[in-house]
Amino acid sequence: MNEPTQFEQAHNNLQSLRSSFSSVVVGQQNTIDELLICVVAGGHVLIEGVPGLAKTLLARCLAHSSQAEHVRIQFTPDLMPSDIVGHAMFDHDTQTFTVREGPIFANVVIADEINRAPAKTQSALLEAMQEQQVSIEGETRILPKLFTVIATQNPIEQEGTYPLPQAQLDRFLCKVLINYPSKADELIMLQSITHESIAHQLDLSALQAVTNVQSMLDMQTAASFVTVDNAVQQYIVDIVTETRQWNGIEMGAGPRGCIALLRAARAHALLQGNVFTTPDDVKAMALPVLRHRIQLTPDLDIEGYSPDDVVRDLIATVNAPRS
Repeated sequence: MNEPTQFEQAHNNLQSLRSSFSSVVVGQQNTIDELLICVVAGGHVLIEGVPGLAKTLLARCLAHSSQAEHVRIQFTPDLMPSDIVGHAMFDHDTQTFTVREGPIFANVVIADEINRAPAKTQSALLEAMQEQQVSIEGETRILPKLFTVIATQNPIEQEGTYPLPQAQLDRFLCKVLINYPSKADELIMLQSITHESIAHQLDLSALQAVTNVQSMLDMQTAASFVTVDNAVQQYIVDIVTETRQWNGIEMGAGPRGCIALLRAARAHALLQGNVFTTPDDVKAMALPVLRHRIQLTPDLDIEGYSPDDVVRDLIATVNAPRS
Protein backbone atom coordinates (compact mmCIF):
# COMPACT_ATOMS: atom_id res chain seq x y z
CA MET A 1 0.00 0.00 0.00
CA ASN A 2 1.46 3.34 -1.00
CA GLU A 3 2.13 5.94 1.68
CA PRO A 4 -0.09 9.04 1.39
CA THR A 5 1.55 12.07 -0.14
CA GLN A 6 2.10 15.23 1.88
CA PHE A 7 -0.99 16.75 0.27
CA GLU A 8 -3.15 13.69 1.00
CA GLN A 9 -1.95 13.57 4.60
CA ALA A 10 -2.69 17.25 5.06
CA HIS A 11 -6.16 16.82 3.54
CA ASN A 12 -6.92 13.82 5.75
CA ASN A 13 -5.74 15.64 8.88
CA LEU A 14 -7.84 18.66 7.97
CA GLN A 15 -10.91 16.49 7.48
CA SER A 16 -10.28 14.80 10.85
CA LEU A 17 -10.01 18.20 12.48
CA ARG A 18 -13.23 19.27 10.79
CA SER A 19 -15.06 16.15 11.98
CA SER A 20 -13.84 16.54 15.56
CA PHE A 21 -15.85 19.74 15.98
CA SER A 22 -19.12 17.83 15.54
CA SER A 23 -18.66 16.12 18.91
CA VAL A 24 -19.08 19.48 20.67
CA VAL A 25 -20.47 22.05 18.22
CA VAL A 26 -23.93 21.43 16.77
CA GLY A 27 -24.40 22.77 13.24
CA GLN A 28 -22.50 25.89 12.14
CA GLN A 29 -20.62 23.82 9.54
CA ASN A 30 -19.99 26.77 7.22
CA THR A 31 -18.53 28.79 10.09
CA ILE A 32 -16.32 25.88 11.13
CA ASP A 33 -15.06 25.43 7.56
CA GLU A 34 -14.20 29.11 7.18
CA LEU A 35 -12.39 29.10 10.54
CA LEU A 36 -10.28 26.07 9.56
CA ILE A 37 -9.56 27.49 6.09
CA CYS A 38 -8.34 30.71 7.63
CA VAL A 39 -6.01 28.93 10.06
CA VAL A 40 -4.66 26.58 7.37
CA ALA A 41 -4.03 29.64 5.18
CA GLY A 42 -1.83 30.97 7.98
CA GLY A 43 -4.15 33.87 8.78
CA HIS A 44 -6.12 35.38 11.63
CA VAL A 45 -9.89 35.33 11.89
CA LEU A 46 -12.51 37.69 13.26
CA ILE A 47 -15.73 35.93 14.30
CA GLU A 48 -18.78 38.14 14.56
CA GLY A 49 -22.12 37.20 16.05
CA VAL A 50 -24.53 37.94 18.87
CA PRO A 51 -23.76 36.49 22.34
CA GLY A 52 -24.34 32.79 22.94
CA LEU A 53 -23.56 31.45 19.46
CA ALA A 54 -20.37 29.56 20.45
CA LYS A 55 -17.83 32.03 19.05
CA THR A 56 -15.33 31.41 21.85
CA LEU A 57 -16.19 27.71 21.93
CA LEU A 58 -15.10 27.33 18.30
CA ALA A 59 -11.70 28.80 19.11
CA ARG A 60 -11.31 26.53 22.13
CA CYS A 61 -12.27 23.50 20.04
CA LEU A 62 -9.57 24.32 17.53
CA ALA A 63 -6.93 24.57 20.26
CA HIS A 64 -7.99 21.33 21.97
CA SER A 65 -8.25 19.33 18.74
CA SER A 66 -4.79 20.42 17.57
CA GLN A 67 -3.12 20.20 21.01
CA ALA A 68 -2.02 23.79 20.56
CA GLU A 69 -1.09 26.09 23.41
CA HIS A 70 -3.90 28.57 23.69
CA VAL A 71 -4.83 31.54 25.82
CA ARG A 72 -8.02 33.57 26.16
CA ILE A 73 -7.73 37.32 26.66
CA GLN A 74 -10.89 39.13 27.75
CA PHE A 75 -10.70 42.57 26.17
CA THR A 76 -12.00 45.33 28.47
CA PRO A 77 -11.73 49.13 28.46
CA ASP A 78 -9.02 49.05 31.14
CA LEU A 79 -6.86 46.42 29.41
CA MET A 80 -3.36 47.76 28.68
CA PRO A 81 -1.00 46.81 25.81
CA SER A 82 1.50 45.42 28.33
CA ASP A 83 -1.22 43.03 29.56
CA ILE A 84 -1.08 41.43 26.11
CA VAL A 85 2.54 41.54 24.92
CA GLY A 86 4.32 41.62 28.27
CA HIS A 87 6.52 44.08 30.13
CA ALA A 88 9.91 44.55 31.80
CA MET A 89 10.18 43.84 35.52
CA PHE A 90 12.93 44.88 37.91
CA ASP A 91 14.55 41.94 39.69
CA HIS A 92 15.73 43.09 43.11
CA ASP A 93 17.96 40.03 43.52
CA THR A 94 20.00 40.63 40.36
CA GLN A 95 19.36 44.39 40.20
CA THR A 96 18.47 44.04 36.53
CA PHE A 97 15.36 44.30 34.40
CA THR A 98 13.89 41.06 33.04
CA VAL A 99 11.21 40.73 30.41
CA ARG A 100 8.01 38.96 31.36
CA GLU A 101 6.28 37.66 28.24
CA GLY A 102 2.55 38.28 27.94
CA PRO A 103 -0.20 35.85 26.96
CA ILE A 104 0.30 36.60 23.26
CA PHE A 105 3.14 34.06 23.20
CA ALA A 106 0.81 31.17 22.42
CA ASN A 107 -0.23 29.21 19.33
CA VAL A 108 -3.88 30.23 19.46
CA VAL A 109 -4.75 33.60 21.01
CA ILE A 110 -8.48 34.06 21.66
CA ALA A 111 -9.18 37.79 21.77
CA ASP A 112 -12.65 37.76 23.30
CA GLU A 113 -14.80 40.82 22.55
CA ILE A 114 -11.87 42.61 20.95
CA ASN A 115 -13.91 45.75 20.29
CA ARG A 116 -14.34 46.42 24.03
CA ALA A 117 -10.74 47.63 24.32
CA PRO A 118 -9.63 51.09 23.12
CA ALA A 119 -7.46 51.59 20.03
CA LYS A 120 -4.29 51.86 22.14
CA THR A 121 -4.76 48.32 23.39
CA GLN A 122 -5.94 46.94 20.04
CA SER A 123 -2.76 48.32 18.46
CA ALA A 124 -0.73 45.90 20.61
CA LEU A 125 -1.80 43.20 18.17
CA LEU A 126 -0.77 45.00 14.97
CA GLU A 127 2.90 44.02 14.93
CA ALA A 128 2.16 40.50 16.15
CA MET A 129 -0.48 39.80 13.51
CA GLN A 130 1.56 41.18 10.61
CA GLU A 131 5.17 40.33 11.45
CA GLN A 132 4.70 37.52 13.97
CA GLN A 133 6.85 39.31 16.52
CA VAL A 134 6.44 41.79 19.35
CA SER A 135 8.62 44.56 20.75
CA ILE A 136 8.98 44.79 24.53
CA GLU A 137 11.04 47.64 25.91
CA GLY A 138 12.87 47.93 22.59
CA GLU A 139 13.60 44.20 22.42
CA THR A 140 12.11 42.15 19.56
CA ARG A 141 10.78 38.72 20.43
CA ILE A 142 9.61 36.15 17.89
CA LEU A 143 6.24 34.48 18.34
CA PRO A 144 5.64 30.72 17.81
CA LYS A 145 5.65 29.41 14.23
CA LEU A 146 2.01 28.44 14.56
CA PHE A 147 0.39 31.69 15.64
CA THR A 148 -3.25 32.54 15.08
CA VAL A 149 -5.39 35.28 16.57
CA ILE A 150 -9.07 34.36 16.78
CA ALA A 151 -10.99 37.46 17.78
CA THR A 152 -14.69 37.73 18.56
CA GLN A 153 -17.02 40.69 18.59
CA ASN A 154 -20.70 41.43 19.07
CA PRO A 155 -22.11 43.44 16.15
CA ILE A 156 -25.23 44.68 17.91
CA GLU A 157 -24.23 46.15 21.26
CA GLN A 158 -22.41 49.45 20.72
CA GLU A 159 -22.26 50.86 24.25
CA GLY A 160 -18.76 50.63 25.68
CA THR A 161 -17.21 49.41 22.41
CA TYR A 162 -14.54 50.84 20.14
CA PRO A 163 -14.71 50.22 16.37
CA LEU A 164 -11.69 48.36 15.04
CA PRO A 165 -9.52 50.62 12.85
CA GLN A 166 -9.10 49.60 9.23
CA ALA A 167 -5.43 48.77 9.79
CA GLN A 168 -6.53 46.22 12.38
CA LEU A 169 -9.35 44.79 10.27
CA ASP A 170 -7.07 44.38 7.27
CA ARG A 171 -4.82 42.08 9.27
CA PHE A 172 -7.61 39.54 9.68
CA LEU A 173 -7.55 37.15 6.74
CA CYS A 174 -11.27 36.46 7.15
CA LYS A 175 -14.26 37.90 8.92
CA VAL A 176 -16.54 35.00 9.70
CA LEU A 177 -20.21 35.54 10.53
CA ILE A 178 -21.97 33.13 12.86
CA ASN A 179 -25.76 33.01 12.80
CA TYR A 180 -28.52 31.45 14.88
CA PRO A 181 -28.77 27.65 14.58
CA SER A 182 -31.69 25.96 12.88
CA LYS A 183 -34.59 24.64 14.97
CA ALA A 184 -33.38 21.06 14.60
CA ASP A 185 -29.80 21.96 15.62
CA GLU A 186 -31.02 24.02 18.57
CA LEU A 187 -33.11 21.10 19.83
CA ILE A 188 -30.09 18.77 19.65
CA MET A 189 -27.98 21.38 21.43
CA LEU A 190 -30.61 21.79 24.16
CA GLN A 191 -30.79 18.05 24.76
CA SER A 192 -27.03 17.51 24.83
CA ILE A 193 -26.27 20.43 27.15
CA THR A 194 -28.99 19.74 29.72
CA HIS A 195 -28.58 15.95 29.88
CA GLU A 196 -26.98 15.02 33.23
CA SER A 197 -25.34 18.42 33.34
CA ILE A 198 -25.34 21.20 35.90
CA ALA A 199 -25.68 24.77 34.61
CA HIS A 200 -24.89 25.28 30.93
CA GLN A 201 -21.18 24.55 30.70
CA LEU A 202 -20.12 22.58 27.66
CA ASP A 203 -17.94 19.55 28.26
CA LEU A 204 -14.88 19.55 26.01
CA SER A 205 -13.72 16.15 27.27
CA ALA A 206 -15.51 14.50 24.34
CA LEU A 207 -13.27 16.41 21.96
CA GLN A 208 -10.50 14.22 20.54
CA ALA A 209 -6.99 15.52 19.93
CA VAL A 210 -6.81 14.51 16.29
CA THR A 211 -3.71 16.44 15.25
CA ASN A 212 -0.84 18.48 16.67
CA VAL A 213 1.03 21.72 16.09
CA GLN A 214 3.48 20.18 13.63
CA SER A 215 0.64 18.70 11.59
CA MET A 216 -1.03 22.12 11.53
CA LEU A 217 2.19 23.61 10.16
CA ASP A 218 2.32 20.81 7.57
CA MET A 219 -1.24 21.70 6.51
CA GLN A 220 -0.20 25.32 6.04
CA THR A 221 2.76 24.20 3.94
CA ALA A 222 0.58 21.90 1.83
CA ALA A 223 -1.92 24.72 1.24
CA SER A 224 0.85 27.05 0.09
CA PHE A 225 1.81 24.55 -2.64
CA VAL A 226 -1.69 24.19 -4.10
CA THR A 227 -1.46 25.21 -7.77
CA VAL A 228 -3.06 28.49 -8.81
CA ASP A 229 -3.30 29.02 -12.55
CA ASN A 230 -2.45 32.43 -14.01
CA ALA A 231 -6.05 32.84 -15.14
CA VAL A 232 -7.30 32.28 -11.59
CA GLN A 233 -4.76 34.75 -10.26
CA GLN A 234 -6.02 37.31 -12.78
CA TYR A 235 -9.58 36.54 -11.68
CA ILE A 236 -8.63 37.35 -8.08
CA VAL A 237 -7.03 40.63 -9.13
CA ASP A 238 -10.08 41.53 -11.23
CA ILE A 239 -12.42 40.99 -8.26
CA VAL A 240 -10.32 43.00 -5.81
CA THR A 241 -9.64 45.89 -8.18
CA GLU A 242 -13.34 46.04 -9.02
CA THR A 243 -14.08 46.82 -5.36
CA ARG A 244 -12.12 50.08 -5.79
CA GLN A 245 -14.35 51.38 -8.57
CA TRP A 246 -17.70 49.77 -7.82
CA ASN A 247 -20.59 52.17 -7.46
CA GLY A 248 -21.65 52.12 -3.81
CA ILE A 249 -18.25 51.21 -2.36
CA GLU A 250 -16.55 54.19 -0.74
CA MET A 251 -13.28 52.36 -0.03
CA GLY A 252 -12.23 49.17 -1.76
CA ALA A 253 -9.88 46.39 -0.74
CA GLY A 254 -6.13 46.98 -0.84
CA PRO A 255 -3.37 44.69 -2.17
CA ARG A 256 -3.55 42.68 1.05
CA GLY A 257 -7.03 41.67 -0.09
CA CYS A 258 -5.60 40.00 -3.22
CA ILE A 259 -3.05 38.07 -1.19
CA ALA A 260 -5.65 37.04 1.38
CA LEU A 261 -8.11 35.84 -1.26
CA LEU A 262 -5.47 33.72 -2.99
CA ARG A 263 -4.32 32.16 0.30
CA ALA A 264 -7.89 31.43 1.37
CA ALA A 265 -8.78 29.95 -2.03
CA ARG A 266 -5.78 27.61 -1.81
CA ALA A 267 -6.80 26.44 1.67
CA HIS A 268 -10.39 25.92 0.44
CA ALA A 269 -9.06 23.72 -2.36
CA LEU A 270 -7.09 21.69 0.20
CA LEU A 271 -10.22 21.21 2.29
CA GLN A 272 -12.01 19.93 -0.82
CA GLY A 273 -9.11 17.63 -1.66
CA ASN A 274 -8.12 19.43 -4.87
CA VAL A 275 -4.48 19.97 -5.81
CA PHE A 276 -5.33 23.04 -7.87
CA THR A 277 -7.41 26.15 -7.22
CA THR A 278 -10.58 26.79 -9.20
CA PRO A 279 -12.71 29.93 -9.65
CA ASP A 280 -15.28 28.25 -7.36
CA ASP A 281 -12.70 28.24 -4.55
CA VAL A 282 -12.24 31.97 -5.08
CA LYS A 283 -16.00 32.61 -5.09
CA ALA A 284 -16.46 30.52 -1.93
CA MET A 285 -13.98 32.65 0.01
CA ALA A 286 -14.71 36.08 -1.48
CA LEU A 287 -17.28 37.06 1.16
CA PRO A 288 -15.28 36.22 4.32
CA VAL A 289 -12.12 37.74 2.82
CA LEU A 290 -13.61 40.96 1.44
CA ARG A 291 -16.60 41.85 3.66
CA HIS A 292 -14.42 43.65 6.24
CA ARG A 293 -12.11 45.25 3.68
CA ILE A 294 -14.68 47.46 1.99
CA GLN A 295 -16.68 50.42 3.20
CA LEU A 296 -20.05 51.23 1.67
CA THR A 297 -21.21 54.72 0.77
CA PRO A 298 -23.63 56.34 3.25
CA ASP A 299 -26.43 56.01 0.67
CA LEU A 300 -26.20 52.21 0.61
CA ASP A 301 -25.94 52.06 4.39
CA ILE A 302 -29.13 54.06 4.72
CA GLU A 303 -30.89 51.79 2.21
CA GLY A 304 -29.98 48.77 4.32
CA TYR A 305 -27.41 47.13 2.05
CA SER A 306 -24.67 45.02 3.63
CA PRO A 307 -21.12 44.46 2.36
CA ASP A 308 -22.14 40.88 1.53
CA ASP A 309 -24.90 42.13 -0.77
CA VAL A 310 -22.49 44.35 -2.66
CA VAL A 311 -19.73 41.73 -2.94
CA ARG A 312 -22.22 39.18 -4.31
CA ASP A 313 -23.39 41.65 -6.96
CA LEU A 314 -19.80 42.49 -7.82
CA ILE A 315 -18.73 38.87 -8.25
CA ALA A 316 -21.69 38.23 -10.53
CA THR A 317 -20.35 40.82 -12.99
CA VAL A 318 -16.70 39.67 -13.06
CA ASN A 319 -16.07 37.05 -15.72
CA ALA A 320 -14.62 33.86 -14.29
CA PRO A 321 -12.05 31.89 -16.29
CA ARG A 322 -13.25 28.67 -17.88
CA SER A 323 -11.44 25.43 -17.23
